[in-house]
Amino acid sequence: MMRTWAIANQKGGVGKTTTTLALGRALALRDKRVLLIDLDPHASLTCSFGVATDPAPEGTLELFSPEPAELATLARAGCIEGLEFVCAQAALATLERRSATQPGLGLALSRALDRVRDRYDYALLDCPPTLGLLMVNALAAADRVVIPTQAEPLAMHGLAGMYRTAQMVERSRRRPMPISVLPTMFDRRTRVGRETLLRMQELYGRQVWDLAIPVDTRLCNAEELVQPGGPGKYSGRALSAYRRALDWILADENGDSLKKAA
Repeated sequence: MMRTWAIANQKGGVGKTTTTLALGRALALRDKRVLLIDLDPHASLTCSFGVATDPAPEGTLELFSPEPAELATLARAGCIEGLEFVCAQAALATLERRSATQPGLGLALSRALDRVRDRYDYALLDCPPTLGLLMVNALAAADRVVIPTQAEPLAMHGLAGMYRTAQMVERSRRRPMPISVLPTMFDRRTRVGRETLLRMQELYGRQVWDLAIPVDTRLCNAEELVQPGGPGKYSGRALSAYRRALDWILADENGDSLKKAA
């Protein structure tokens, strides 16, 4: 059964796209069939795969048409075996206006994903940093929300807002949606970083990873993450940390599965 993770935060610049690419890459290298969906009109994930956005490629926008395209026809093969992706377009920013005259758009992504559940093991949704139709679609479709966040005081406000939004969607859809908070771009040399990470762990407990993704300039070029010989050529500390973070998330998923089976 395919698992869907929304990589989301209402604050920008926290590493959502890098997290989506790093986790997707790690899953694919474990022989999982992975689909990455770019939901951000800025199309950073799309650009990371080397796809030109002008003219706009076919992609996520077509899922919201009155006669939506099939997700399987929009998926493109990445350079890593088992990893596919769906492009974003700048016109995604216009969907809010369309929702007034086209009912049912809030579940468009859920319906599209339901039709490819046998094709993939994981779908990772790279969300825009705004609470709107696209993020609502992602949260409605998600089995889990992964919230990347910097360990700094201003980022705490974005984390709190995203946490409340996830809980609100969970109540409205009446089924559990686990939350995994992933501290990113952590600099252990700064006191404010260490103190903020501790505060985060105090507030949100076991939903916060007890480690953190460190600052690593070698991950600044996200495009290398989806190349077969990219960061895999070195044991970068951030990439290694993402692999450990994936282990943590998967362990929590296995725990959830055992609870449901009991």
